[in-house]
Amino acid sequence: MSQTAMSETYDFLFKFLVIGNAGTGKSCLLHQFIEKKFKDDSNHTIGVEFGSKIVNVGGKYVKLQIWDTAGQERFRSVTRSYYRGAAGALLVYDITSRETYNALTNWLTDARMLASQNIVIILCGNKKDLDAEREVTFLEASRFAQENELMFLETSALTGENVEEAFVQCARKILNKIESGELDPERMGSDTEAVLTNGI
Repeated sequence: MSQTAMSETYDFLFKFLVIGNAGTGKSCLLHQFIEKKFKDDSNHTIGVEFGSKIVNVGGKYVKLQIWDTAGQERFRSVTRSYYRGAAGALLVYDITSRETYNALTNWLTDARMLASQNIVIILCGNKKDLDAEREVTFLEASRFAQENELMFLETSALTGENVEEAFVQCARKILNKIESGELDPERMGSDTEAVLTNGI
């Protein structure tokens, strides 16, 4: 089997979203996860960016199709259609920006309304490397995560800290839900294939 064919072998396909306000480092998180390096020329995403990676989760190979959505309000109607069929999401705020933290409830409502009540969401407090400029405490965000039944990590797209862990923890929780019968794997990722074949 060729190397390419090998790299495309997987047991599950999960559609992931990266959501949150503009400027929180969503594209940088995606880039760090896929390329293992910091994207230092990042402009605001227009519409949606896409990336994919296969990860090993407890011996199962899971392909993550990750859609990085634009955070600006004017793109919200465009990005809403991308919620359909999503199994997991990274809900991102910037620990140095109270404003991005205050917007989390709106993003969470969108995800649960437009994707599914069962969507697995991990809250990511990004820019952990800028701890000296922090406006949102770890404890406060941790409490928000608990109240909304979210997993929670602080990440740094710059250093790579907890970036892979965020995606893998989210994928592991989805797998657990599939194994316990809470989620149907047949219903995940299917509508993404059609979008992919259109050359995105």
